[in-house]
Amino acid sequence: MPLPSIEIETAPNPRHAVIWLHGLGADGHDFEPIVPELVDRAWPALRFVFPNAPVRPITINGGMQMRAWYDISGLEIAQKQDEAGIRDSIRLLGELIEHEIARGVPAGNILLAGFSQGGAIVLGGGLRYPARLGGIIALSTYLPLAEKTDAEANPANRGVPIFMAHGMLDPTIAHALGEMSRDYLAQRGYPVDWHAYRMAHQVCAEEIADLKRWIGARLR
Repeated sequence: MPLPSIEIETAPNPRHAVIWLHGLGADGHDFEPIVPELVDRAWPALRFVFPNAPVRPITINGGMQMRAWYDISGLEIAQKQDEAGIRDSIRLLGELIEHEIARGVPAGNILLAGFSQGGAIVLGGGLRYPARLGGIIALSTYLPLAEKTDAEANPANRGVPIFMAHGMLDPTIAHALGEMSRDYLAQRGYPVDWHAYRMAHQVCAEEIADLKRWIGARLR
């Protein structure tokens, strides 16, 4: 069974889905409130799937147990990455995608979205997924295991459209790290739509409006 999730369907019998992964210490309810702001009534029926990450101890938080996609051992998040945890969450993401396909949503109609840690997993998992996806939305995040991406990325998603957004004042995941990930992907030919905003580690109204336009273009 895939991870327990909060689900919102914008109309009956959706043939499109958005799988949205929350950040460290949050849960599947975190991005539930943005659905009404994000969705255009003219769009086809969509199923939003907001999974709950497993609970695990987080080293940087003194070993406190919380929902997380992987462990973080220090402030330099791109160093000493929890490769085992990242790979396990990429596997869990794959199960969520397979569940949507089994429910009648083609892989090409699935958008992966994530914030912070969740964004890292959808980037890492989406590029490795063996069937072409509809797109990847990576908010306030970075590409994990970047040095292994060339060898492991699946050709099926070589041209997958990617929306990346980051706060220029982000104290949690540096704006520069987001830019490095963007450049890494762009240099390899991935079509990255990059947006930067004067905000910290959060989401803003302007970002939601930009994302709404981007999703609308994917659904046309």
